[in-house]
Amino acid sequence: MADYLVIVESPAKAKTIEKYLGKKYKVKASVGHIRDLPKSQMGVDVDNGFEPKYITIRGKGPVLKELKSAAKKAKRVFLAADPDREGEAIAWHLAHSLDIDEKSDCRVVFNEITKDAVKESFKNPRTIDMDRVDAQQARRILDRLVGYNISPILWKKVKKGLSAGRVQSVAVKLIIDREEEINNFKPEEYWSIEADFLKDKEKFQGSFYGIDGKKQDLKNKEDVDKVLSALKGKNFNVDKVNKRERRRNPSVPFTTSSLQQEAARKLNFRAKKTMMIAQQLYEGIDLGKKEGTVGLITYMRTDSTRLSNTAQAEAQDYITDQFGKEYLGGNKKKKQKEGAQDAHEAIRPTSAMRDPKAMKSILSRDQYRLYKLIWDRFIASQMAPAVLDTMTVHMSNQGVEFRSTGSKVKFKGFMKVYIEGRDDNKKEEDKMLPDLQEGMTVKAEAIDPNQHFTQPPPRYTEARLVKTLEELGIGRPSTYAPTLDTIQRRGYVALDNKRFVPTELGQIVLELVKEYFPEIINVDFTAQLEHDLDAIEEGKIEWVTLIKDFYQGFEPRLEKAEKEMEKVEIKDEPAGIDCENCGHEMVYKMGRYGKFLACSNFPDCRNTKPILKKIGVTCPKCKKGEVVERKSKKRRVFYGCDQYPDCDFISWDKPVSRPCPKCDSLLVEKKSKKGVQIQCTSCDYKEEAQK
Repeated sequence: MADYLVIVESPAKAKTIEKYLGKKYKVKASVGHIRDLPKSQMGVDVDNGFEPKYITIRGKGPVLKELKSAAKKAKRVFLAADPDREGEAIAWHLAHSLDIDEKSDCRVVFNEITKDAVKESFKNPRTIDMDRVDAQQARRILDRLVGYNISPILWKKVKKGLSAGRVQSVAVKLIIDREEEINNFKPEEYWSIEADFLKDKEKFQGSFYGIDGKKQDLKNKEDVDKVLSALKGKNFNVDKVNKRERRRNPSVPFTTSSLQQEAARKLNFRAKKTMMIAQQLYEGIDLGKKEGTVGLITYMRTDSTRLSNTAQAEAQDYITDQFGKEYLGGNKKKKQKEGAQDAHEAIRPTSAMRDPKAMKSILSRDQYRLYKLIWDRFIASQMAPAVLDTMTVHMSNQGVEFRSTGSKVKFKGFMKVYIEGRDDNKKEEDKMLPDLQEGMTVKAEAIDPNQHFTQPPPRYTEARLVKTLEELGIGRPSTYAPTLDTIQRRGYVALDNKRFVPTELGQIVLELVKEYFPEIINVDFTAQLEHDLDAIEEGKIEWVTLIKDFYQGFEPRLEKAEKEMEKVEIKDEPAGIDCENCGHEMVYKMGRYGKFLACSNFPDCRNTKPILKKIGVTCPKCKKGEVVERKSKKRRVFYGCDQYPDCDFISWDKPVSRPCPKCDSLLVEKKSKKGVQIQCTSCDYKEEAQK
């Protein structure tokens, strides 16, 4: 038997680390937590200082038995769970279960699974950090008190399977509040005037700015007509030309939330998928005989943007070798955002020298894309700023001023490797102006007024919601992906065209929580609670004191809700049609993703149908049915015939009610970044869709 036993969380990590440490070490996996609060009961003694009742998790008995047996035979046991609060708590639970003195130097942590990092960590074992354990315990107990007290009330008053929680309730509130903003939004008219200017056969664009040097908004057509009537001729005088050099700094390396946001923008990954693939890259990939299994990225649950000196030095060597010294950044230390734990580094590749191109044949497609994103961002963060030449031109005709701006990348710097994505999907490109000088005359070839209407705020994508939660101080890196997953599984929200929409069930539950437990969905209260939970880790607050203070205000609300909350009956609505299977009336029922059609003779008849939204187009294939809007299993909208399965017509693009004027075939609406265009499915006919 080996002299030393090392316990990690993941079996994949166990194999890799055992290779690094050699024959004297045996590495086994706990496969996550081995103890937790019981699922069948509260598991928190409210009357006895909120003492938690931990039990061995169901199914973990054989794992624990194996670990106990191995621990008895080993001279020494090292607990090497992940380097975060959760990992510290797992180590503490293992210490209790295996009779290991928690005050002994039994805890080992490493931020990356590489041979050097793992070996170095075993030179510096430490005691279990009880402040971190208490911080995790406090979160777990607080969430249990909220969830296991409110959820049963919701089950009794609304329907089974519902839940409420600190972070998930705020997330649902944000989505519902945004939907209300959209529904209550009143568009306001405004206008712009764009002009095509010509200087020595070079064209460039400009926009109306104002009159006599003062900026002026164009609220209606009358305002536009006044501006146009003031113009005399098409010649404009160049009054002023501002030229300057602008420097643009690279983005800092990834944190958990910024990785989730950027993977959504650039790779179209859901938060859950991003974390799953990041876990694979962290735990290790087999790179062949020469290197074996190696972790390719550092730990992926972090809110820190800090980098080790070694990582920075390696990046500088790579940049100098590949691009030249002029591309090296100044490596100024970035200020951490307030509240960042900074427990370990930012997410980065374990070696800058592992170029994504060299990894492409080894990694799966998704692993490669995420690794490349992390590697690019890390390398770019250590590069020099980009230098841009910018130019602003002021042009006037009878006091009517137009302005034109342009820029050109003079030195790419970090942009040679990576440019951060944008939520508006606009591509960055050079927009250069002719060499204009003050006193010159330019000609306006065309002056076009355009009517616009203000748009409501957009619905939340996963990336936007994660960003908003982080900015508000709600939740922590490890909570975002599971929170988004939970609110969808509970049926409180659904994804429509990759954007969150609240369901009727979500609105019902939020109204009840808002009435009886307002602090749970209060953004400021929840953010302060997160701050106080972090303070436990810093040793500034006792965890029992925090829980006690919270529960004193929470308990009376529970009693009030039990007595006063009225039962919400979600009644089935008659649909006005009969079931084709048994003849009973069909009704509208509330489901996970909203309402659907079901037979009223349930459970004897289990016939169900989605509610079909007709779009006023006759099916182009069978000529009998109507085209209806449907949704795929992944909630993506498509269009099909209502006579399915007798007619199998489907289209991802929305059909148009009139035929193609050129060939009489089906016309569809095609969406692009520029808007909606109507195209023929058979010939090259195209037209712009009317707004």
